[in-house]
Amino acid sequence: MSETELPDNRMSARIRRYIPSLLSYMASSGSLIMASVAQLVTFAILARFLGAAEFGMFITIMAITSIVVHICGMGGAECLLRRVAQDNKIYPSMLGHNLILVGISGSLLIAAGMLILPYWIEFSTNPVTNQISLFLYLVTNVVLLRLILLVEAIYIGHSNFKAANLSVVGFAFARTLAAVLACIVFGVNTINGWAWWQFSCHLLVLLVYWALLLRLGKPKFRLVREEIKLGIFFATPFIFRAFRQNIDLLLLGLLLSPAVIGSYGVARRIVDSSYLNIDAMNRLLYPRLARLSANGIDKAWPLAKKSTFIALGIAVFTAVFIYCLAPYLPLIFGHEYQSMVYFTQILCWVIIPFSLWSIGVEVMGAAGEHGYRAAILNAGNLLGTPVLAFATWLMPPTGTFISIYLIEFSIAASVWWVLLWLIRRQRTRTQPQAD
Repeated sequence: MSETELPDNRMSARIRRYIPSLLSYMASSGSLIMASVAQLVTFAILARFLGAAEFGMFITIMAITSIVVHICGMGGAECLLRRVAQDNKIYPSMLGHNLILVGISGSLLIAAGMLILPYWIEFSTNPVTNQISLFLYLVTNVVLLRLILLVEAIYIGHSNFKAANLSVVGFAFARTLAAVLACIVFGVNTINGWAWWQFSCHLLVLLVYWALLLRLGKPKFRLVREEIKLGIFFATPFIFRAFRQNIDLLLLGLLLSPAVIGSYGVARRIVDSSYLNIDAMNRLLYPRLARLSANGIDKAWPLAKKSTFIALGIAVFTAVFIYCLAPYLPLIFGHEYQSMVYFTQILCWVIIPFSLWSIGVEVMGAAGEHGYRAAILNAGNLLGTPVLAFATWLMPPTGTFISIYLIEFSIAASVWWVLLWLIRRQRTRTQPQAD
């Protein structure tokens, strides 16, 4: 073998080594992107057929339930990823634990919503119709959605990424099909009519998915006490982040016209969907990080460092793509939503700071450092929410944009400072043992 052949062989071996990971990422990101596109098609259909006023109301209820759905289940889904990835035999207990938490918390949340939200949202002047629609939206977007999301977590915990990807895509296309049938075929043009179609779609998907899950084993209904605290730590950042991410929608709904809030809501949905490229990588990383960090968080550092550079590259590419796509959005959603272009081009760069901190919090979560993870994200969201609310009230929507970027970059800086400190602390602890 000549000297010139050896580097080429090494290079080809390295490329072959990364091919499985690349293919897994392409499948994961592809499924999430397909789901995101299907979701945008659903929104486009609803925006056209419901009209600006009714669609703005739909955005409002979606903003509220987007917060509440993270409370439902109290973060129990994380143990389906972490514990099941480490030991598949524990799956029945983790599943039963989740179902109990979803049942208890979901019932309480629906009851609270039925008591509070009628003072805020009115779907119809008829009190009975209003109560029925509200109940359907709460059940659908909180309990049924949480149970459907558990399916993806279960498959990822079993490292069955193909099934996880299919569950995401199937659910997204089912919602799109429901919107096509409801609005285009049957002429539904009210938010009350859509409530029934959305409920039926979610219920049907849930029944199919859970019938397929029976192959993995039946749940053992018992609470795993040590996981309750960890689940709360895991869930609270999502709860507070969802609250921060939706406080602008709720306030702008009071300050601006329904057409504008509809445009802003869709722009936000597009930007939030852009995170899926990063989430796709995180779905693949989390089980690997959990196994690597089982012997110390510092063992996951090489993979975390490499993944952060990849995530940053993905974020820049995605932001540029959305910026160039934005001028064509009114052709899809309708000319009532012209301000959507401006909103989208301003917000599309938020994915960059998100990519910087998302890998860091995944490492902390996989290592079981949920306390530090929750402290950083909760502090950022709790401090950021009043800042965002005040800026939105003071200068809508310019103040909203400025505060969003300030909060995201602050969280990124805090996450990496704490992560590097945790790694140094772990290495200090293990160094004397090595000596």
